[in-house]
Amino acid sequence: MRRWRSSRKRASVIRPCPACAPAANLLRSGSAPVTPEPDKESTMALPSSAPDIGAIRTLALLGTSATGKTTLIEALLHRAGAIGVPGSVERGSTVSDHDPLERQFQHSLNTSLVHLQHGDTRVHLIDTPGHPDFSGPALAALEAVETAAIVIDATNGVDAGTQRLMETAASRGLCRLIIVNKIDAQDIDLAALVEQLRSVFGKECLPLNLPARGGSEVVDCFFRPEAAAGHEADFSSVAAAHRALVEQVVEIDAVLVERYLEHGDVDPRELHAPLEQALREGHLIPICFVSARHGTGVGELLDILTALMPNPAEGNPPRFLRGEGAQAMPITAQPDPALHVLAHVFKLTVDPYVGKLGIFRIHQGTVTSDSQLYVGDGRKPFKVGHLFLLQGKNLIEVERAGPGELCAVAKVDDIHFDAVLHDAAEDDHIHLAPLDFPVPVHGLSIEPQRHGDEQRVWDTLQKLVAEDPCLRIEQVAATHETVVWGLGELHLRALLMRLRDLHRLEVTTRPPRIAYRETVTAPAAGQHRHKKQTGGAGQFGEVHLRIEPLPRGAGFEFIDAVKGGTIPSNFMPAVEKGVRQAMAEGVIAGYPVLDVRVVVHDGKHHSVDSKEIAFVTAARKAFVAAARAAQPIVLEPVVDVEITAPEAHMGDLTGDLASRRGQVIGSNAARPGQMVVQALLPLSELANYQSRLHALTGGQGRYTLRFSHYQAAPAGVQQALAAAHVGQDM
Repeated sequence: MRRWRSSRKRASVIRPCPACAPAANLLRSGSAPVTPEPDKESTMALPSSAPDIGAIRTLALLGTSATGKTTLIEALLHRAGAIGVPGSVERGSTVSDHDPLERQFQHSLNTSLVHLQHGDTRVHLIDTPGHPDFSGPALAALEAVETAAIVIDATNGVDAGTQRLMETAASRGLCRLIIVNKIDAQDIDLAALVEQLRSVFGKECLPLNLPARGGSEVVDCFFRPEAAAGHEADFSSVAAAHRALVEQVVEIDAVLVERYLEHGDVDPRELHAPLEQALREGHLIPICFVSARHGTGVGELLDILTALMPNPAEGNPPRFLRGEGAQAMPITAQPDPALHVLAHVFKLTVDPYVGKLGIFRIHQGTVTSDSQLYVGDGRKPFKVGHLFLLQGKNLIEVERAGPGELCAVAKVDDIHFDAVLHDAAEDDHIHLAPLDFPVPVHGLSIEPQRHGDEQRVWDTLQKLVAEDPCLRIEQVAATHETVVWGLGELHLRALLMRLRDLHRLEVTTRPPRIAYRETVTAPAAGQHRHKKQTGGAGQFGEVHLRIEPLPRGAGFEFIDAVKGGTIPSNFMPAVEKGVRQAMAEGVIAGYPVLDVRVVVHDGKHHSVDSKEIAFVTAARKAFVAAARAAQPIVLEPVVDVEITAPEAHMGDLTGDLASRRGQVIGSNAARPGQMVVQALLPLSELANYQSRLHALTGGQGRYTLRFSHYQAAPAGVQQALAAAHVGQDM
């Protein structure tokens, strides 16, 4: 039996990582760490061999739209020498926004992976989309990294989206780093921004450096604050920031607290292990300042990433589980290259020319080009063959990769999002604890413009939906539609543009039809005799039945109460089939009938002419006659809606819900300043609700929904639906 050991215990006694050596050498020489500026035309090739685990960093850059994440990655790549000239989002020349749609929108629409070499350390960076419609891939990236770097626009400050990202990163046990970008913008108050960060996210938020000379440079507050003499910060003071950092870190270790109280300071070189512990436990959330467009603070940020951010052995271990449901047992992956392989697929791309590309994080073991890996509980392994690192759209082949590396493998049919890759048969029931993804609520009905493309459209949509955990496709039997669900209008628009531009498929879209239903409100009886004589054997069948309303949600009951064999038992399945056909076709508006009891109590048959088709027809028409006499009504679906929005907008939200025939059933505080409202709302009233919610809350509101029940539609709606059905039959 394999023994699993906790990486948390090992991390608590880790010696200073190798990446700290350059900073430590600089400290000994009495100057703050500064990264040299490479030649603009130079490029740096990454070493082909896998680095030591202590020389790996993995970060996801998160933040709302237009905070400058992509531009910051360009600046980091350029400063590290990985690219000669930094690209531009406006010109469509960045490494990470390589998709044609991203260049057209000038926004990231999916996650993109890059890596760079800084000293002896390999840094993996994941650029994530900031628009809430594309939050699925951004959240999935959290499973692949030790550190969530939250990028904040200094001109806008903290918004609701930033708060959600910080909370999600904390809930997954990630170390958090706040990067304040655009520090050289006009009319900004960085001191007030730091106070806002500390007010919203806690006193654990402390600057590692401070802007100086109007945001044209930054000064170090941690390594050697005395080296900043002559460089006065734009706000606060380097000494005060250094003291706050040291006091926050030494609180982790009682011995260090005593030494600090005795001597008044502690050498930063002795703080590596307690600092990593503080990061893991959320006791410290560092703040760094940069201007990605002009390069201010970028070199210092590289030094911070390599010297202070955790390596794969220092971060909190991923939440792997063995088994399913309540029987699932937590296990800990060891970042040991000598153990068997455990890797997790956090991103999937399907290209009509390249094929399927599975992108994964190695948590344990070593993957080589000769490795044989299983996908989840699959019984047949695949050979890796070609193993890649990613640099935007470029694939860089490597022979091996160990714990902490972000890699890709191509053309494996069975690989899928959230799969666990392993090389040991006993690991077939291991999976990661599931992420809480937003529920897709914006739907479009899709059908091909060209007859005969139905299957091709369905297959292509399935491939595109497989790339994004917040896209969903379904074939709705009740309305005979193919419906794609996403997080918003832009989300689905990007999907349709890929369908058209990449796969050359033209489709027609419309809002999904509402799945109305019909029922009866009073008991009634009906009968019908079906008799057909065409010379020779004829058709004969007669059915007498009663229908009764059932409580909402009870479904359908069919009762055979025939006595004396007036309808032989071998024809009773045909009677039920006829009733079900009539229920499926509807009575007054063409929608399926539900919540009724049908009692067949009498009938007639003919020893020669009675056939199944005759009783199917007689039962169908008998049911229609009874239902029309039973005061039929149209039912509309009602959904349970949960809306999260700033408390200041609650009045507008509840007023809008009332105008949509909504019923507020409860509310509670999600966090300070945020409220969650639960309401019941007819599904038909949610058309374009996302746009309305965005307008009411300044883009800070979101909602989820799930089906609740059916209720009687208003009289005007019933009359309109019935009239439309009559018009179709004419």
